[in-house]
Amino acid sequence: MKFLIVLLIVVVVVVVVMRLRTQFSKEIDRAKEIRRANRDE
Repeated sequence: MKFLIVLLIVVVVVVVVMRLRTQFSKEIDRAKEIRRANRDE
């Protein structure tokens, strides 16, 4: 029973992460570019 609950939680987390990635992929790319610029300085 505990295994099913853990599995369900993992699936929900994965789905949420995938949706956030698709929605904010552009913002993530911008953040990466900003970090690269800061490193170059």
